[in-house]
Amino acid sequence: MQYNSLGRTGVKVSELCLGTMTFGDQSDEKVSAAVYHRCREAGINFFDCADVYAGGRSEEILGALVQEHRDEIVLASKAYFPTGKDVNASGSSRRHLMQSIEASLKRLGTDRIDLFYLHRFDETTPLEESLRALDDMIRQGKILYLGASNFAAWQVEQGLGTSALHGWARFECIQPMYNLVKRQAEVELLPMAVSEGLGVFPYSPMGGGLLSGKYGVGEKPAAGRLVENKMYATRYGDPGVFQTAQEFTALAKKYGHHPAALAVAWVASHPAVTAPIIGARNLEQLETTLGVLEIEMTEEFRSEISALSPEPPPATDRNEERTHTSYGVRR
Repeated sequence: MQYNSLGRTGVKVSELCLGTMTFGDQSDEKVSAAVYHRCREAGINFFDCADVYAGGRSEEILGALVQEHRDEIVLASKAYFPTGKDVNASGSSRRHLMQSIEASLKRLGTDRIDLFYLHRFDETTPLEESLRALDDMIRQGKILYLGASNFAAWQVEQGLGTSALHGWARFECIQPMYNLVKRQAEVELLPMAVSEGLGVFPYSPMGGGLLSGKYGVGEKPAAGRLVENKMYATRYGDPGVFQTAQEFTALAKKYGHHPAALAVAWVASHPAVTAPIIGARNLEQLETTLGVLEIEMTEEFRSEISALSPEPPPATDRNEERTHTSYGVRR
C-alpha cells in the first residue's frame, strides 16, 4: 500500500479509501467488522462515511471499529442530505451543520472528524454561512479539514475564493463521481484540483457495479444496485453504458484482470486522483477489488481502456483544439 498527501495538508492517506455506506445496510456488524479489519490488514488508513448512511448506523459501526487505533485512522464524514422529517434537518445552514457534526461525533465516538465534507452544494444557503460555521468548528477542534462532495468546479472555486477572502479554512479536497462511463470530472474538476492543490477522492469507480463484469448488452444479474436501486438505475440508464461495460469486461479478461479491480485501477491512474473510494458488501467483493494493488497501469493501457467510452468535450467545446486543425499550437 502506498500513501499520498491529502491535498496540501501534509496528512498521508492510503492509495485506496474504504467507503462504508454498506455498513449497517447491506453489511451487518459482523461482515462490516471483517471488511474493516481486512482493509486495515491491507494498509488502508482512510475511511469515508456520512451521516445519512443507513440512517446513521454506518457511523455507529465504523466508530466502534476504529476505537482501538483511532489515531492511526483518517476519518471522513459528511452532511447535507435529510437526516429526519423536520424542515431544518437538511442543507448546509450553520444550524444544521453544527447539529449534524455534533451528532456525527457522538455516533462515531470520537472527539474530532479528520475530514468533513459538504455532501452537496446548497443553493438556498450562502456559501459564506456554511464556510464560517465550518471554520468555527475547526477552531473548536471538532473537525480538522474540509472537503466538497458533488460540487461543480465553479462552486469549489467560489468556496476557495470566499475562504481566502475571509481567512477561513479552505477546501482541501473534492469528492466527485468518476469512472469509465462517467467522465465529466475530467473537463474541469480534475484540472482545477491539480491547479489548486486539492486532493481528489472519486466515488463510484466501478459505476455502481456496472463495471464489475456482471453487466453487458441485455445482461444483468438478479441483484445489485443497478437492479434494485432506482437512483443507480437512473444514473446509469443510458443503453450505451452497457455496451461499454461489455467491451470493458472483455478487455479485462484479455489481460487477466478482474473487471472490478481494473475499473478502480483506471480511476486511480488519473494524475489528479489521490485515492479512489472503494466499497464492499462482503469480504469476497473486497478481496476482488484489492486486486487493484497488483495492476500496473501504463499510459498505453489507460489509453486503451479510455477508448472504450466517449471522451467528454473540453470546457470550451472547441474540440478542434485537441487536433492540429486549430489557430496555431496551444502552449
